[in-house]
Amino acid sequence: MELPLVVGVDGSDCSLLAVDWAAAEAARHGLPLRLVHASLWERYEGARPSFGTGRPAEEVMAQHIVASCAERVRAREPEVKVSGEVLPADPVAVLLAAAPTASALVTGARGRGEIAGLLLGSVSLAVAARAVCPVVVVRGAERNIAGSLGRIVAGVGESAGSAGALRFAAREAEACGCALTAVRAWRTPAQQPVDHMLIADDAARSREERALSGLDEALRETEREHPGLEIERRPAEGPAHRVLLEASAEADLIVVGAVRRQGHLGLQLGRVAHTLLHHSRCPVAVVPHRV
Repeated sequence: MELPLVVGVDGSDCSLLAVDWAAAEAARHGLPLRLVHASLWERYEGARPSFGTGRPAEEVMAQHIVASCAERVRAREPEVKVSGEVLPADPVAVLLAAAPTASALVTGARGRGEIAGLLLGSVSLAVAARAVCPVVVVRGAERNIAGSLGRIVAGVGESAGSAGALRFAAREAEACGCALTAVRAWRTPAQQPVDHMLIADDAARSREERALSGLDEALRETEREHPGLEIERRPAEGPAHRVLLEASAEADLIVVGAVRRQGHLGLQLGRVAHTLLHHSRCPVAVVPHRV
């Protein structure tokens, strides 16, 4: 049985973008779609006396949000099996609890009521930093979210977490019928004196060649599993977070790994994933790797 794609909904514009993206994703992969609205309205409603027999206004609104999102999915992707659920609980806790039985979690970049200038909502950040399944945060320009560029980008570092990110990215690229760009950043040393410039040039070429060799090795399994997939290798000079941020401008999705250390309760995001979640120009997938 295929695990469902789970999307958090709250009625915000960002949430609707996430629903649309998730509906298309579910259709591509033949997955059921589960809509989840979580709120602590019950806690606050229960704190004051109720003299009516009807449902609390917040519960009615939550049910309406889920129902309207389900209809939105059916109108856009009628073949997708969609279900909805309203839970009187903390949104982060609900989405993290859903992660072990989800193919992926999908959220918008910001939630209802959050500050307009906020780069990333607190729920999306907490879920992306702690979930045990892939998390997609739908953000960026309209053309990127719509998947009109025909390119998935995967960040390939030296950690074991890159393997899971590459597998996820390759499946996405194949399902979308687009190209996969594997990016590996490399760095030059600090500025050398003039008489050392030739040595520095040789060292830079050597670092670029090592980055390309690292890409070749990382992509061997991907090429075996996806023989028809168009793959571009892109070694790029600079800090990884800046290199991938630039690459996001011409991508439909950018995929990075994140190491999850057992017993660690805090947010587990490296600098690269953190930067992309806040500033990427396209949707971001964070694929966890347990150590």
